Amino acid sequence: MTTEVTMYTTAVCPYCVRAERLLEAKGVTGLKKIRVDLDPEQRVVMMQKTGRRTVPQIYIGDTHVGGFDDLYALDQAGGLSPLLNG
Repeated sequence: MTTEVTMYTTAVCPYCVRAERLLEAKGVTGLKKIRVDLDPEQRVVMMQKTGRRTVPQIYIGDTHVGGFDDLYALDQAGGLSPLLNG
């Protein structure tokens, strides 16, 4: 896995935990987590980039995947592994 994965997250977000577990199961290491609860300016950046307020917001490389439901749906459709492998 060579593609960088970034996730906007908070400390108490069950969907963030589920997303992280799914990504780890797919072999993702070194997940870059941006804690919007610790840095409110990052939430503003996230909202400007994604148009969404909720976490997680997941990027694989430059591709905005969305939240956990979007990530799960992408995996079920067979699109997650190819995206992760660039």
